[in-house]
Amino acid sequence: MFNKKLFLIFITLLSVFFITGCSSLVSKSDYPVSITSTPTGASVIISDLKKGKEIFRGVTPCNVTLKAKAGFFSPAKYSVTIKKPGYESQNITLTANLDGWYLGNFLFGGLVGMLIVDPATGAMWKLPNNVSVTLSQINTGVSMKYQNKEIKIVFYNDIPKPWKQKLIKIN
Repeated sequence: MFNKKLFLIFITLLSVFFITGCSSLVSKSDYPVSITSTPTGASVIISDLKKGKEIFRGVTPCNVTLKAKAGFFSPAKYSVTIKKPGYESQNITLTANLDGWYLGNFLFGGLVGMLIVDPATGAMWKLPNNVSVTLSQINTGVSMKYQNKEIKIVFYNDIPKPWKQKLIKIN
């Protein structure tokens, strides 16, 4: 015997399954990103490169939630600047990459998921879970000019090993 109510429920569930995108079902469009540095306590500035504006300021270690999309079929792109007094600052470009679940549309989501749902929600893109940098200490030497020649005064421990072999001891 044909059960009309059960058939309608089945068709409704099947329709929902085929009109949603694979990435939208399994993945997300906002990602928590952990930012760490060595040494800790460095300032972090994140700017949205597509919109050209600053979106976050903090101190390492920190967590920030970032959107993976910048527009329809457009991945997000961020500039992450990490700096601390006495250390060289680092600037990293963080770009969203294609989420592997997006390719699942070939099997499950169909063209609607691939061309409309996942690009609209941003679930087709993925950001890395963390950003970690090691900041290099700035050389604390002193530099002077004398008769168009440069004289540098540096700490012995800051001199590279190959250069130490060339030093001449002065009493």
